[in-house]
Amino acid sequence: MSEKYVAYVSTYTMKDKHGISIYDVNLEKGTLSFRTSKEITNSSYMTCSHNDKYLYAITDFGVESYKIMPDGDLETLNMCSINGMRGCYLSTDYEDKFLFVAGYHDGKITALKLDNEGRVEGITDEIYLRGMGEVVDRSFQPHVNCVKMSRDNKYLFAADIGMDHVNVYELNSETGKLKEVDIIRCDQNSAPRHILFSKDGRFFYIVNEMSNTIDVYSYKAGEKYPEFERIQTISTLNDYHTEKCASRALKISFDGNYLLSTNAGDNSVIIYDINKEEGTLTKNLCLPISGSYPKDASLFPDNKHLVSLNHESDTMTFFAVDTDKHVISMCAKEIKIEKPNCIIFYRIR
Repeated sequence: MSEKYVAYVSTYTMKDKHGISIYDVNLEKGTLSFRTSKEITNSSYMTCSHNDKYLYAITDFGVESYKIMPDGDLETLNMCSINGMRGCYLSTDYEDKFLFVAGYHDGKITALKLDNEGRVEGITDEIYLRGMGEVVDRSFQPHVNCVKMSRDNKYLFAADIGMDHVNVYELNSETGKLKEVDIIRCDQNSAPRHILFSKDGRFFYIVNEMSNTIDVYSYKAGEKYPEFERIQTISTLNDYHTEKCASRALKISFDGNYLLSTNAGDNSVIIYDINKEEGTLTKNLCLPISGSYPKDASLFPDNKHLVSLNHESDTMTFFAVDTDKHVISMCAKEIKIEKPNCIIFYRIR
């Protein structure tokens, strides 16, 4: 029996109050078919728990939790305030005991407790980052844009796109408190946006929005503190490209063989081959996505198709992918969707 998937797509809700749409996935054709939607305001980001039982989403009022039903539909569990402005990113620790929220607008990290049934119980810690940068329209203050646990579940990495830092915090797995233990100082005006760890946890990747690069770091826990070293910096663009680009998405394929990013302005997607032993990246292809401002994109679970979420043109566009020939080709009609933000493919179990 072939595997079945659904796709969850989050959107802003200027015109439609339903901020999460659920699609059936056709792996063979590389397309999505709308099934249903959930009412939520301005869902800027979503994440699934690591046990694949629950989905969490940003809302204007905090975070909302959902139970994932056997057919992939969502059952609302509860909503919890983050005691601050609307977040832009969220993720869980690898034991699904805590939920972390990144605050772009107020420069805040919020940690929240999760119960055994996926509900958000309340805040365990709040950290407001401090500092002042030099770019008035971006780094006049901290902007936390991503929060991601190391795969050994010891440290939370927080990308501050305003200060060009990634702050590293030790997690107390009993109390949910965070203790700062290090700072990765990224290149000046690089604007670190999102962070992902390799499947085996030995490497992590930082996509830099303004410098249009990806930094590759090695990682190990160390005896007392985490140890990491930058081993590569690679461009997200071709040698020829549109001026004033902003790198956006950062995704790793289901099998861990490929890393993907997108470029607004250039309106392109780039796919890299991952050297699993060394962690380094080699560009496979960088091509247009037939839309404007690709805020997120993802390979389908079979790596044979790709979807781009084009935030400004209000579309999702679909492509067949041939990584051997280094090409993509449009394979289906675009889908209209208002201000898409992120997509998650979920395997129905």
